[in-house]
Amino acid sequence: MFRTGRAPVERKLAICTGMVPLEPADQAELLVILSKDSDSRIAERASNALTALPISAFAAALVRSDAAPQLFEYCREHFIDHSEISQAFIASVGCPINILIDSVVRLSPDEVKAIADDMGLLSMRPELGAVLLTSTALSMDQRRLLEELEQGAPDMDVLSAAVKDAEEDAEKRLSLLQRLSRMSVTERMQLAFKGGREERMALIRDSARLVQRAVMQSPKLTEREVEGFASITSLTEEVLRLISTMRSFRKNYTIARNLCFNPKTPIDVSMHLLPRILTPDLRTLSTNKNVPETLRSFAQKTFRQRTEAR
Repeated sequence: MFRTGRAPVERKLAICTGMVPLEPADQAELLVILSKDSDSRIAERASNALTALPISAFAAALVRSDAAPQLFEYCREHFIDHSEISQAFIASVGCPINILIDSVVRLSPDEVKAIADDMGLLSMRPELGAVLLTSTALSMDQRRLLEELEQGAPDMDVLSAAVKDAEEDAEKRLSLLQRLSRMSVTERMQLAFKGGREERMALIRDSARLVQRAVMQSPKLTEREVEGFASITSLTEEVLRLISTMRSFRKNYTIARNLCFNPKTPIDVSMHLLPRILTPDLRTLSTNKNVPETLRSFAQKTFRQRTEAR
């Protein structure tokens, strides 16, 4: 009723005077709508009431998927210099592109970099990539990643091999391959967040690094899956390095072991993890000719030191 202007006057007055118990976000949105009311008395009361609301109420209202258009304009006019509001604009799927641009300009370099690393946000708001690319705060690597948003279908050879390893059932494998082949980078990123284990298993080897990172940021990702990722020799060095730096999996011994035994793991990562490797595994690693010579030699030295100490 309020959005279409059909709310009765007494209801409008009740909102303006605070007589109706509302959540702060609801109150902020309704008062913004009423501040543009055709009745000047209602508009004035609503405008006065808005000054008493905290910034957090407007931010909470903005991020909702059905936020009123008037709310964006009001917050742009009054609060766009507040970081909390700029962040809410960026997180809102309904935010107009011109306001989105104004918001990114006002963010600190660290905030811009954090948003560029948020694969969940980029998958839901792909247009944000083009806006972020106008910022001078991005690193060269972040720029190259964001440019991948413009890519189309994945590399079919890589995708076919990945799907073959991810899904045993031939019929399901064909279905998954056909579905992924028609998806854009953004759609594959969204699937990395919302899909199942088989889909993540295939997408971790996607030709787009954005999709790989989206898999690693998925809230559904399990330690067991990451243990498997750490042993895959066809993964990129970047993904293997990313696994080694993730706090949520840092204490998992199987992940550390699999990374050390994976010949594709960057040597500095393997060398850093080596002291954590248990003696029996260390002995096996010291004779493993698939890993780099530097790692194997250091494993032999460490194994001798441990056995001599005993």
